[in-house]
Order: sequence, then C-alpha cells, then structure tokens
Amino acid sequence: MTAIRSIISGTGSYLPENILTNKDLENKVDTSDEWIIERTGIKQRHIAADDQVTSDLAVAAASKALESANLNAADIDLIVVATSTADQTFPSTATTVQRKLGITKGAAFDVQAVCSGFVYALTTADNFIKAGQAKHVLVIGAEIFSRILDWEDRTTCVLFGDGAGAIVLSAKAGVGDNSDQGILASRIHSDGRYNDMLYVDGGVSSTQTVGHLRMQGREVFRHAVVNLASVVGEVLEDTNMTSDDINWIVPHQANKRILDGTARKLKISPDKVVVTVDKHANTSAASIPLALDEAVRDGRITQDDIVILEAMGGGFTWGACLLRW
Repeated sequence: MTAIRSIISGTGSYLPENILTNKDLENKVDTSDEWIIERTGIKQRHIAADDQVTSDLAVAAASKALESANLNAADIDLIVVATSTADQTFPSTATTVQRKLGITKGAAFDVQAVCSGFVYALTTADNFIKAGQAKHVLVIGAEIFSRILDWEDRTTCVLFGDGAGAIVLSAKAGVGDNSDQGILASRIHSDGRYNDMLYVDGGVSSTQTVGHLRMQGREVFRHAVVNLASVVGEVLEDTNMTSDDINWIVPHQANKRILDGTARKLKISPDKVVVTVDKHANTSAASIPLALDEAVRDGRITQDDIVILEAMGGGFTWGACLLRW
C-alpha cells in the first residue's frame, strides 16, 4: 500500500531583538526574578518593536524555513498562519504574509486556537497534503502577545513574549506504515466550557476593543497536564507505539512545571523534552515551531527520530502530532 505523507522539509524562526528580562520586570510590577523562575522557569522574553506587526515576524521565520527547505516562495501552494494576534480584524494575517513573500497563487488563511494553534494548523495542512490539494505548505505560528497583556497584572504579564516559528510541510510518497517519514498521527480537541479560565476580555462584536489576557493559572495548569498526557497517549495508540518509542517531545512552551508534570505523567525522561521557555517565555502558537527549529538546528533531532508535538491553549483547545523525522 502506498500513502502520501507530510514531511517537514524545512524549519525557521524569528525572535524580536528587544529582550525583557525578569530583572527588567521587577521595575514594572511587584515581582522578582527568583519568583518567576521558581514558578515558571522563565528568565526572559522577546518584545516586538513598536513598528513590527505579527506578519513581519511570520515572514522572517517563513523566509528561514524556505531557505532550510531549499525552496522558493513560488513553490508554496498554501499558507496557514496560527495566531491570536492578527495584524488586522481582516483580512487574514496569512494573506498579508502571502503578499509580503510575493506569492500570487494558491490560498492563505489563519487558524485561531490560541496556544494550540500550531498543532491545529499543522493538522489542517497535513490533511490538505493527504487530499492531494497541496504539495508544499507554509505552516507558521506567529504572535505579538505583548500587545494584549495587562502590564499591571503580575500573574500574567511575566509569562508571555513575542516571536514566530515556521515550517515547510511537503508531500512525500510512503508505504503507509510507521516506517514512513512524516506525520503518522494527529489528534485535536476542544471543550468550550472552560472559556473563562483563559481568555481575552475584549472582541470586535462584544466590546469593540482588543482587551487583555486573563487567566486562572491553577486551573489551567491542572487541565493542561491531564489533557496533554491524554492526547499524547492517543497518537501513540493510533500508531501502536509506546512512550519508549519517543525520541523527542517538542511541547508548547507555557511553563516549565507543566512540561515536567506532563513528562512525569507519561513516564518520559525530562532529557527527551525540548525546553526553550526559559529563553522566550510563552509565545502561544509560535512556541512549538520556535523550539522545533532550535532542536533541529542544534542537531538534537535527527533523521528517523520519533517526535511528538503537543499543546494546550484557551478554549480549551489541545492536540498532538506524532511524526518520524
């Protein structure tokens, strides 16, 4: 049996130049470097310049991913951008990225699933490829969360940063079993009952304002560990694999305690978890591709490795993808 697989043929990332350290935040809110590191593992975050918009970050990351894949922008059939901080209410940030890259064919659209956005976008792109509707897809996670933070709320403003990560997802023929390279299984979920635990208190049709991020941290933590371990179990079951088969987990970089808690629940060594939250904090939909790009470029992730990407975000939304590199 033959099958069309979606392989990651290139990765790229971008972080704004401005770095805001925990020490810097001590001058803004009632917090401390020690308090932030102990509870989150975060040491610093990157903040976009005043003249940067989300599509600027996305284009910078996408350009590096295209270079990594040895492709030109003209080779791209589809662009899927995961973001909660779009340039405009409409049109989509993806069409702006398309214009800035000089692409005039194919299609482009945004996906909004907050921190799970990249997994949702990747799953969507995979289905386009498997349906034969695209050969090369740019999948981008890009965020400027600094624009929706309440900088007087010490419980949330210390957690987030800005950045973008991108991959090129390409079609490749496989034999239809676990020996194939590419995405072998993916699962996505949502449960809208938990809206009030992680949300932004503004919107076009409600307040006509952008609003600020609000979060019930303890409840989010509790649900995150359970949901992430569960969905990782699902993709392992779908592929008849076990946690022993995993070489690397590249998780959404929300909080070091969530990463550690999920690893313990799955009985996976922390050494197999790619951690970058200390360097750029929670960049929402951008955090998985940022971490993935780092682990690929520094040589940790190599050919034939089994890699799991997993995330949970507001909604609640959550999901995981299992792939062979």
